[in-house]
Amino acid sequence: MTVETKVRKIGNSYGIILTKQVLKELNVSEGDSLYLSKNAESSVTMASQEPSNKLVEKIIQQGMIKYENTLRKLAQ
Repeated sequence: MTVETKVRKIGNSYGIILTKQVLKELNVSEGDSLYLSKNAESSVTMASQEPSNKLVEKIIQQGMIKYENTLRKLAQ
């Protein structure tokens, strides 16, 4: 889905207006947090969950499986 929006002055800050369709696609509503990540060039990704959390969780889970015995011994 590609949607065009414009940067607007809101008080002393700037913002973008998100359509109902975009809010529905992201499964967010007023007051929810959105995370913007800069990609290559001028590209930006918007997500309703912090993307790095998923990667960190995956790495931790893999480490816990790989070093299960070591972690058990350290816990004693």
